[in-house]
Amino acid sequence: MLQRPRSFQLLANAHGARAHQGTNAMATTPTAIHAASLFFPPTPTMAPAPRKPLPLLLLSFSFPVLLLLLSLVFLLSHTTFSLLLCPLLPQSPSRSANATTTGAAAAAAAGLDVSMDRTLLAFHVSASPPPPVPPPPLAPTPPVKSKKNSKKSSTKRNKGLFKRLIRQAPRTRQFAARTAELFAPPSPQRPCAHRFFMTWLSPLEKFGSREALVLETLFRWHRDACLLIASDTMDSPVGSDRLRPFLDRGFRVRAASPDLVHLLRGTPAESWLGAVRRGEVSPGSVPLGQNLSNLLRLALLYKYGGVYLDADVVVLRPLSGLRNAIGAQAVDAATGDWMRLNNAVMAFDRGHPLLREFIAEFAATFDGSKWGHNGPYLVSRVTRRMPELDVTVLPPRAFYPVDWNKIGGLFMAPKDRKEEKWVQAKVDNIRGGSFGIHLWNRESRGIEMEEGSVIRRLISDGCLFCNSSVVA
Repeated sequence: MLQRPRSFQLLANAHGARAHQGTNAMATTPTAIHAASLFFPPTPTMAPAPRKPLPLLLLSFSFPVLLLLLSLVFLLSHTTFSLLLCPLLPQSPSRSANATTTGAAAAAAAGLDVSMDRTLLAFHVSASPPPPVPPPPLAPTPPVKSKKNSKKSSTKRNKGLFKRLIRQAPRTRQFAARTAELFAPPSPQRPCAHRFFMTWLSPLEKFGSREALVLETLFRWHRDACLLIASDTMDSPVGSDRLRPFLDRGFRVRAASPDLVHLLRGTPAESWLGAVRRGEVSPGSVPLGQNLSNLLRLALLYKYGGVYLDADVVVLRPLSGLRNAIGAQAVDAATGDWMRLNNAVMAFDRGHPLLREFIAEFAATFDGSKWGHNGPYLVSRVTRRMPELDVTVLPPRAFYPVDWNKIGGLFMAPKDRKEEKWVQAKVDNIRGGSFGIHLWNRESRGIEMEEGSVIRRLISDGCLFCNSSVVA
């Protein structure tokens, strides 16, 4: 039964005392109860809502939070694995084609023995690929220059070099006589057995110890060779001092200022040179030394015949067996056909028809603002267009066993036993199947050649003086 409030009890007692005197003060009647109920209705009490147990309450709130935390942990673990662990997992090196030729007849024309032909001129899918190359060290980002101003300054420098090279200075007019004197045997017992050519149209101070080591490797394998360096900067007293160590030991090397009029006379580029002298040809924004070097090497081989080498090609074995040959830089892995040639090394007979086609293409399509257009891409275009001409296309491993974007790894010394094994395997692979290796100076000039690196070991095999400190 519900307990009445104290105020309700007092009101009922007062009302009963007035109506019935003498009765018990504590007695109550139905009437009194009814009257009191009019003023003080009974207050109902509400039952309390049932409460959830505390563990269930906590679980209802923590379950979404738990899912969120698990998601974050999963994302963090996945990101850490992708960024830190995946690059460390071993990866199998990609296989690349090792050789391609224009045919058996062209291979025979190279004059190589059977073992060399089998190593360099035959494509073997089963041949083990060379070890992959570690990434080169990151070079500092050069300051950003205005493209417009850079092109203007390059064009201005090119015009100055154009004028310097086409003028008929006294040294330039002596080019033909000095070249003939170099190639003429000083005595019947000492003929000039092999003719080699280089070009150097860069400033003299850039011809450093690395270029000198390249000359050492050339004469290491060709002691009876003659080397002509077509260069107006090296044709100077300071340039002669750079060549003095070779001259003092009886090696036949000479720098001579090139005579473009003499070299291009009777070629398809003779009229092009006339247009240049009249100012009708724009030199473009690509360094002119590079474009003129592309033409000079073609004209030198066409005029005299022999082997042309870039000044950053290390010679690893005799090149005397090469004849009418050019090296491929890249091949199609699926078909084995060459995709792009490179003109850093070329060996041709004097007056070869393909050389004439190269020169004609240079004069007809010259573009001084497209890198490679007048060089590697030119020889690739013409050779692909005229497959019937007698030429041997050597595989990439002949002179380009490592591409330009991976050459930096070959300048670094091994840091541990694993890297030492890699370096030795790479050295053995290049020694066993390459005539030489292109150092890609454009990319590697700023990288120091560390002791024990692949390049250092390869050069040590062919050095003559072996006491140079080779740096960038």
